[in-house]
Amino acid sequence: MEGPGVEGELALRPGWPSMFRGYLHDDGRYEAAFADGWYLTGDVVRRDADGWYWFVGRADDVIKSAGHLIGPFEVESALLEHPAVTEVGVIGRPDPVAGNVVKAFVSLGQGVEPTPELTRELLSFARRRLGPAVAPKEISFDQNLPKTRSGKVMRRLLRARELGLPTGDVSTLEGTA
Repeated sequence: MEGPGVEGELALRPGWPSMFRGYLHDDGRYEAAFADGWYLTGDVVRRDADGWYWFVGRADDVIKSAGHLIGPFEVESALLEHPAVTEVGVIGRPDPVAGNVVKAFVSLGQGVEPTPELTRELLSFARRRLGPAVAPKEISFDQNLPKTRSGKVMRRLLRARELGLPTGDVSTLEGTA
């Protein structure tokens, strides 16, 4: 990584005693995790001015928008600070100009009505906390976000529904047997 504030994939020198030795029945995937003598973790991090590394998101889950790498967790955490919001799932929606735009799916607290005014308020709230490059450009209200049995919002299903893609395996979805 260059200097403070730069984001990139975390890479480690292999060879420590507890390092994994392969993926079961998938040697190609294991080999693809290495480049030029480095193990590529798949985690995107940002280094601060003090030299500390901060997790941004998984490389396969980071949203690339107008040259920025945006971690969905960062956006979700900011929106959850708003008193009207109880749950959030964030995805990148393809956009011909930006590559992707950040779209948030929001569940509201009991008695809170989804209105155009609330949409504007949430967009403004997120911009103040995250800056205009990272904040969502779109918000959809959804009181039934798809979740795993452990309660984690399934971004993969939100993305599939938004883009009309196959949902794949939903056996871990909350409410399924």
